[in-house]
Amino acid sequence: MARPIVLGVVGDSGAGKTTLNRGVVRILGGGGQVSYISGDDYHRYGRDQRAELGITPLDPAANHLDVLRQHLDHLRASEPILKPNYDHRSGTLGAPTYVRPHPYVVVEGLLNFHTERLRDAHDIRVFLAPPEELRRNWKLTRDCTRRGYTTHQVLAELDRRERDVDAFIAPQRRYADIVVCFMPTDDPDPGKLDAHLILRGTLKHPDLTPVLGPEGDGPTLVQGDGEMLLKIPGSTDSGLASELEEAVWDRMRYASRLWSPRGRPSAGARIRMCGTRPEARAPTRRCTPDRPPRLRPVLTFP
Repeated sequence: MARPIVLGVVGDSGAGKTTLNRGVVRILGGGGQVSYISGDDYHRYGRDQRAELGITPLDPAANHLDVLRQHLDHLRASEPILKPNYDHRSGTLGAPTYVRPHPYVVVEGLLNFHTERLRDAHDIRVFLAPPEELRRNWKLTRDCTRRGYTTHQVLAELDRRERDVDAFIAPQRRYADIVVCFMPTDDPDPGKLDAHLILRGTLKHPDLTPVLGPEGDGPTLVQGDGEMLLKIPGSTDSGLASELEEAVWDRMRYASRLWSPRGRPSAGARIRMCGTRPEARAPTRRCTPDRPPRLRPVLTFP
């Protein structure tokens, strides 16, 4: 088996990592093709211990990042791992899980790009950067409905984490190959989110300039200095989305094994599927591109 391709998705708590990755894993063929890893499982302490120590899970010292790096090395070498487990509902550490290697490794977490060694373990690096009001709304709804927190506890924890977000989470954005911003629109349907994707020159992206321009009511592509900004409205017509999807796959023939023109949702539908949260009702903010980092070798696939 060829060396697995490692995709890392990083963002603050509640930024939509798990929601997006469900769609990514589905596109890549599901559990039989993808080894899925959550960085939260590498927490060093349980919830009660963190409270006693006065530390948040966003602090690198509260996580076994060295073990995460070792496990990524094993999976990249097509070797199985015993992955630790963290139970978000109880806030406790559980028994490990045996994870087999597959052609793709999808890793999500808070700190996966924190060190150079961790960054180098990823072939593709994605950072999620929704507007802060939207992220807080998502986190509040998720933690109260699925993780047993009260509204007061979530709001207090959000305030307590702000310093660590600025110190440890936000700086990782500069190392991403792709920055994804899902944003609400003026549409009365809160599930229709716009998507802005910053595509940096650290990866070889499909050339969409023949099919997309810098202006228009639908998807647009704006060329920048070392990066491109792809804007996809949540209201994109499904027919236009299908045409765009076919154009993307036509320029990615090396990955044609992943493409089935029938029986799959369109690009626009998948974007909405991955980015939709029913509680999304926050003001829109523009996503401001950062300067691109030092270039890595262009990623190519067999």
